[in-house]
Amino acid sequence: MSSSDREGSGGAVNRTTDGGKPPVEREPSAQDRPEEGVWIDQLTPRQIVAELDRYIIGQRAAKKAVAIALRNRWRRQRVEGELRDEILPNNLILIGPTGVGKTEIARRLARLAGAPFVKVEASKFTEVGYVGRDVESMIRDLVDTAVNLVRAEREDDVEDLAVAAAEERLLDLLLPPLRGKEAAPRPGASPPVFVAGPGGIHAPVAVEVDREIQDLSVAAAPTTDEEGAALEERRQRTREKLRALLRDGKLEERMVEVEVQQAPNLDGMMIPMGVEGMDHNFTEMLQDMLPKRTKKRSVRVSEARRILLQEELDRLVDMDEVVNEALDRTEENGIVFLDEIDKIAGDRGGVGPDVSREGVQRDLLPIVEGSNVQTKYGLVRTDHVLFVAAGAFHVSKPSDLIPELQGRFPIRVELRPLEEADFVRILTEPRNALIRQYTALVETEAAKIRFEEDGIHEIARIAFQLNERMENIGARRLQTVMTTLLEAVLFELPDGTAPDGELVVDRAYVLKNLAAIVEDEDLRRYIL
Repeated sequence: MSSSDREGSGGAVNRTTDGGKPPVEREPSAQDRPEEGVWIDQLTPRQIVAELDRYIIGQRAAKKAVAIALRNRWRRQRVEGELRDEILPNNLILIGPTGVGKTEIARRLARLAGAPFVKVEASKFTEVGYVGRDVESMIRDLVDTAVNLVRAEREDDVEDLAVAAAEERLLDLLLPPLRGKEAAPRPGASPPVFVAGPGGIHAPVAVEVDREIQDLSVAAAPTTDEEGAALEERRQRTREKLRALLRDGKLEERMVEVEVQQAPNLDGMMIPMGVEGMDHNFTEMLQDMLPKRTKKRSVRVSEARRILLQEELDRLVDMDEVVNEALDRTEENGIVFLDEIDKIAGDRGGVGPDVSREGVQRDLLPIVEGSNVQTKYGLVRTDHVLFVAAGAFHVSKPSDLIPELQGRFPIRVELRPLEEADFVRILTEPRNALIRQYTALVETEAAKIRFEEDGIHEIARIAFQLNERMENIGARRLQTVMTTLLEAVLFELPDGTAPDGELVVDRAYVLKNLAAIVEDEDLRRYIL
């Protein structure tokens, strides 16, 4: 990609490494790494880069650009007066071939972010009149993510209260309340049958509790206050014994009857399609408006606990407050990652599919530059939503985007192609490195595997060579090479026919298992 292709129009800033060589990167120190549970808006740019370094090799320029853009959002919220609203987010485009870390940066940001985050494929959108999703749907998805995020936080705050309330309701199901004085006797009442299930419920204490429950269920209604107090005291003692059994997990298989809400059945109902892409939201809105029916179900205690816990959480969490905070977070901290944006770029003024691509860009423009989007929770302003776009741009180039859209992505970062040395680091250094993944998979079968340094270098060399001779798919090539290399081992392990002792993967082992495929062009094309 030439420098003229990367510049385009709109005054975008390009950040590349000198001469295409990777910058000298120091190892993150202990103080650079963030503490557990710290949100991304509370991290310094250096800490964000240090956290990304734990999973992504190289691409320092992209990490720094993302870290600065995220930190600037935190800084903007601390600016006083009217100037705060005038500070726009630093939208950026990540440019680089497939498999170099663009999407991985987005995935890791999503896990770090305490802010609403959504990743969408630009190629799934289309302009009005063509088949596809409406571009505004990504903002609706972002709001849904924010609501779920805030709701989960509120549920965590009240979880202890909900667990206690669900336990009390579960005990009421296991031991129904006593009849009052005026209750009519139940002629021919027979004691309920409690079937003991697995998990230690046959213990003597469980049998004793069963007898007490049966006696209480058929006991006559008390006629005096003294009889009522004595019966209630007896019931409380039985209830505490049940509580102990419940907490010990000895009643998980017992059956109880609970009332559950049923969502209205909309099968066969005509749902308007294509109404601003809100057919799914329209269905949810109808379900909220229609009356809900309840139905009694016989379920195990383990399932009843889950149902009752969710009902208590729904009761304790104020959804109006959740929605209000979620909308605020979306407008102030929302992040949208637009992947494959190069797929909607094409020669302007063309015909055929290019017309639709340019239409998608025109529809994206008002969303990126700031507009009001209607969601089922209300209007959402996108003026301060951060947009991070990414694309390979190996067929098209950033300057093929319409000028107005280019101007809304002022920061551009070019990710460099991966070298053989990067492959070695990718195999070994990240916390989720492939070597660690396959070692853990083999250990689940009570076997051991050890990767020698020369074997790792040979795997990296073969993957790099295949990327040069075939389609360059970046670090994803390592996955195909590793899967083919260990295919026989992973196939034989469950049957116990794998080699005894520790399997050593060295250079000789790699060449023995991959040389024939690498040298055979037809096999290489279809297998690797």
